[in-house]
Amino acid sequence: MSYKGNRSICHVAAFLTSVVWGATFVFTKQLLLNGLSSAQIFTLRFLIAYVLLMVYSLLGKHHRWIADSWRDELLMLVLGVTGGSLYFLAENEAMNFTTTTNTSLIVCSCPLVTSLLVALFYREQRPRGWQVVGMLMAVTGMAVVVLNGRFVLHLSPLGDTLALVACLCWAAYSLLMIPANSRYDAVFITRKLFFYGLLTIIPYYLLVPGFPPLEVLMRPQVVGNLLFLGFFASMLCFLVWTWVLKRIGTVVATNYVYLNPISTIFFAWWLLSEQITVWFLLGATLIVIGMYLADKNTYTRA
Repeated sequence: MSYKGNRSICHVAAFLTSVVWGATFVFTKQLLLNGLSSAQIFTLRFLIAYVLLMVYSLLGKHHRWIADSWRDELLMLVLGVTGGSLYFLAENEAMNFTTTTNTSLIVCSCPLVTSLLVALFYREQRPRGWQVVGMLMAVTGMAVVVLNGRFVLHLSPLGDTLALVACLCWAAYSLLMIPANSRYDAVFITRKLFFYGLLTIIPYYLLVPGFPPLEVLMRPQVVGNLLFLGFFASMLCFLVWTWVLKRIGTVVATNYVYLNPISTIFFAWWLLSEQITVWFLLGATLIVIGMYLADKNTYTRA
């Protein structure tokens, strides 16, 4: 298969991953309505993903359990925090103190922050020319989708700070995946991320103890949503995302995060009968064009 064909497969994988991650907000909302907290949802979805990936590792040839050095093991720990426990806690808790609009705008701006971080450490991945234009167009489109014609933002220092922490966590996770991907395979990295994500969420339960009763967890709707979040949105998507980051680069891959609001609104329209507006269509168009321009220059230089 040609180089361009391989890249096309990577872009399709990145697109599908972003679609699934955008849908998670709708599935998470349904679990929240059933009485589960944000931390409990994170713990259960990561636990499901870790068990499944552990079984796969035991049955397959992925028997590596420890990194080659303590520095690399520490790197896996930081990935578990920035891409797991702290990211999800900060993002979900932010919505308790500020609006969903503010949270979405700040968190979904992480591709721009990631590009700036990567540019500081990796000169070869610095965006240039049409990439910059495309990235700015995509972030503008994301803002149009999230704001949906209501250009009023309510500042909330605590909530907005938590959303910014989530944004910085994902940017740091994306940056640190570059050295991790250069030394380890996707299965090992992803399994370690789940393990350390679960390990570092334990202190939260020391401060906020409690877990949902068994009768709640056994509800068909709860089981179905948790299986979707654990298998598809966690195990499968994190595996694919690790592979995509290695193949097409952190900056190009992370631009697909701009699609998350589009996916969220689409699934909310499909499953929750929420309305799609002209602002959504305009913003979605800007995002698609911006992402095309951002990657076009990559093809030219490849």
